[in-house]
Amino acid sequence: METTGWAGHPLPYDLYRQAIERETLRFAEAAKGADLATAVPACPDWTLAELTQHVGALQRWFCTLLARLVQEPPRSRDVELGLPERPEEYADWVAAGVPDVAAVLRATDPRAPMWAWGADQHARFWARRMLCETLVHRVDAERAVGRESAVDPVLAADGVDEFLVNLPYAGLFAPAVTKLHGNGEILAFRCADSTGGTDEEWRVRLEPDGFRLLPRARTDAAPSEATAAVRGRAADLLLLLYGRRSYQETAFDVSGQTAVLDRWFAHTAF
Repeated sequence: METTGWAGHPLPYDLYRQAIERETLRFAEAAKGADLATAVPACPDWTLAELTQHVGALQRWFCTLLARLVQEPPRSRDVELGLPERPEEYADWVAAGVPDVAAVLRATDPRAPMWAWGADQHARFWARRMLCETLVHRVDAERAVGRESAVDPVLAADGVDEFLVNLPYAGLFAPAVTKLHGNGEILAFRCADSTGGTDEEWRVRLEPDGFRLLPRARTDAAPSEATAAVRGRAADLLLLLYGRRSYQETAFDVSGQTAVLDRWFAHTAF
């Protein structure tokens, strides 16, 4: 699999499978019994009902792709959802899909070649992507209903890695990404709670024809070489990259040219 960090990305496939189950059930727990007309601040124009339907539908769609090991971009996203008529049953519907998701992931060889929109053209791409989608939306749901949200720093750091590895390919559904250019500026994203005891860092260079990840780095001097750098806990960095937080919040240590950060975030939202 594609790697950018030194802390063991990507994670073992079985860890993704197990974490998807936990995160899905946590999402369902947050939605169950809540007012599904509640607005979801992190997803403008969506209610909690629409977010719940999205998570359940997305997981079933990913499982369809995995079960078929599709070799080219699908022309249709039609899949039998079994969506209940009553929105108040949506949370149970999401939870009820967990056994089928687990079965598909267990039955799938993670090394099997298949189409994926991102960097890794193997089945394991979809397990990693499913976890990131579910985890971030679980936080969205919990925050919408006023709950505190905790994120495992190991999963969060891997989510940062997954986001940055796949971002250059996201123009398929986030066209602004294709317009992100520069003149050699370097952005550094640094985890302050890496398990190895030393900050884990990802660096991206903006170039005239686009942007690219730089080789992995593990030096304390690296941030001084960046045009702009953001340092924070892995969970906060993950939510920052997904547009759920602002680098201007006190959770982050920021250095360098903030105009470069503004350009980055203006083009990378999806």
